[in-house]
Amino acid sequence: MLLKEQYQVLVKSLLPYAQKELGFKSPPKINFIEDEDNSKNPLGKTAYYHPEDKEITIFVTNRHPKDILRSVAHELVHYKQDEDGRLTQTMRQDLHDKNYTQHNPDLRKFEEEAYLNGNMIFRDWEDNYKNGSKQVI
Repeated sequence: MLLKEQYQVLVKSLLPYAQKELGFKSPPKINFIEDEDNSKNPLGKTAYYHPEDKEITIFVTNRHPKDILRSVAHELVHYKQDEDGRLTQTMRQDLHDKNYTQHNPDLRKFEEEAYLNGNMIFRDWEDNYKNGSKQVI
């Protein structure tokens, strides 16, 4: 199976699990982007949530499927934060600052939440999936 097919099949299982855990109404659009230049940068982008479009973008070039899925789970937490109305206009503006997690304490808390909850959602989903519970809901 090709790498693209691997992570797309797994995302189709992860999404409903994350939706149940996070409680978002409907899944966002997820864009999977091939970017060779970005993949050559050791500190390049991995993913981001775009609140204006309510879309998630995941960079996939030269990444392990498990890492791609972890990024999806992380960004889904940001999507839920926005859906809950917790992302204020000031926070939205501050997202344009490349050091927003150092300059805005509220956005730093959002990142902490996304790292913790996103990774744990991914881990729980993965454990269930690997243990034969393909329907992890």
